Amino acid sequence: MKIKSLGFIGGGRVTGIILEGLDRKDKRPERVFVSETNPEVLSKLAGRFPKIKTSSGDVKDPAEAVMVFIALHPPAVMARLESIKGHLKKDAIVVSLAPKLSIAQISAGLGGFNRIVRMIPNAPSVINKGFNPIAFSPAFSGDEKKEIRKFFEVLGDCPEVREENLEAYAILTAMGPTYLWFQIEELKALGLSFGLSAKETEKALSKMVKGTVKTLFQSQRTPAEVMDLVPLKPIGEDEEAIRTIYRTKLKGLYAKLKG
Repeated sequence: MKIKSLGFIGGGRVTGIILEGLDRKDKRPERVFVSETNPEVLSKLAGRFPKIKTSSGDVKDPAEAVMVFIALHPPAVMARLESIKGHLKKDAIVVSLAPKLSIAQISAGLGGFNRIVRMIPNAPSVINKGFNPIAFSPAFSGDEKKEIRKFFEVLGDCPEVREENLEAYAILTAMGPTYLWFQIEELKALGLSFGLSAKETEKALSKMVKGTVKTLFQSQRTPAEVMDLVPLKPIGEDEEAIRTIYRTKLKGLYAKLKG
């Protein structure tokens, strides 16, 4: 299977992330079509990727591609499926990047078309370091699954998972960087204020974060034992408040996605 063309219904952040990740490894097909109704978003995308073909709302070209991405927020997906179903080729691959909507729901919206993949994209895909779990409809053979995953592995890890677990990954991995980025940026600012160079600070924080994760998951210690390895906890008094935010906001969001 050779994926000679890509179509995107929606030209927002995730479309830009995927295209940049493919470009970094020189793996973007020559024929890329993007349909986007927001003129500002469309203009920005076209400026970043001048060789792609863009249209303001016309879905014909992207819907006729070999691989068709539904790159829309969940509330907008179903309304757009009606407009693209008549253009899909019988052997096309439809990739939904949205949580919440199941393969069965998407298939129904496409009039029974069943060559559907769901993927939860991860922002580090922009530098080919993503973690993008994927689930397939029963329409794909084992060989087709391997080829599709091989294509996506340009962006990073692409494990096949059970569809019912995709919303959990949406909370943990798709949104996960947002829980950490601002904290790391604050630490970087502190490092610079203490007289370290940007290079020194970034190296130290990168090594610290990687080592921290590995210690928690690979040291064969309990979480309490790991956290006791560092006796001084400067923001320890705020830890319970932070934990409460995770337990309430993220559990509530997960319930909405599953509902």
